[in-house]
Amino acid sequence: MTSAQPSALVTGATSGIGRATARHLVSDGWKVFATGRRAENLDTLAKECEPLPGTLISVVTDVTDATSIDELYETVEAQGGVDTILNIAGGAMGAEPIADANISDWEWMIETNVLGSLRVIQKFLPMLRAHGAGTILNLTSTAGVVAYEGGAGYNAAKFGQHALTGALRLEEAEHNIRVIEVLPGLVKTEEFAVKRMRGDESKAANVYAGVAEPLTAEDVADVCAYAVNLPHHINLDEIVMRPVKQAAQHKLIRDA
Repeated sequence: MTSAQPSALVTGATSGIGRATARHLVSDGWKVFATGRRAENLDTLAKECEPLPGTLISVVTDVTDATSIDELYETVEAQGGVDTILNIAGGAMGAEPIADANISDWEWMIETNVLGSLRVIQKFLPMLRAHGAGTILNLTSTAGVVAYEGGAGYNAAKFGQHALTGALRLEEAEHNIRVIEVLPGLVKTEEFAVKRMRGDESKAANVYAGVAEPLTAEDVADVCAYAVNLPHHINLDEIVMRPVKQAAQHKLIRDA
């Protein structure tokens, strides 16, 4: 980081990894524009961050809505801009095999994970290029590099986001923009699995059953914050992180 206060836009900051990452960066002294769809969640995050050394500015935003992204850009630009983008908004919906998959679930996942990231990146790229030392971090998943049964829709979305990230790194190196990808494995948050299982808390609990120490939102936030806090000439291209009990996508130790 430079001596000037670094500034970041964090999407998906209303819960889970996005919320933890925004709070972590404010703890590190950053100015953070925290975005998400739920104003009440952003309000509580802002209160949590008040005693911290940095600054949190909450902006209600829907990454699937181009007009909402335009309004976000105007707010950010009016308050000094950013040098770092962390695309953390995303999620999974459904765990059915391909034969039984709901097309609308796939559409939502692609809209949120892939096109949501694309909209934010396209809008803010000129700002990052003008800064001269910008950073983009995309939170994808190990589901973006290894397919698994019942995960095809989420695989498709995260594979797409993974490909977008790789191409972006090649295209923007000449503009001194570093592009980081963080690919977590099994992460236990308060909403991810419940939302994926359409509110069925029993099915959601089964995802983590017997796993002694799945990753937490704070674990992933630590890694995201570490990556963007490094001196700008250091680019951590791809950071795959899993709990020790998940040796691979298909090997999860349930011995707790």
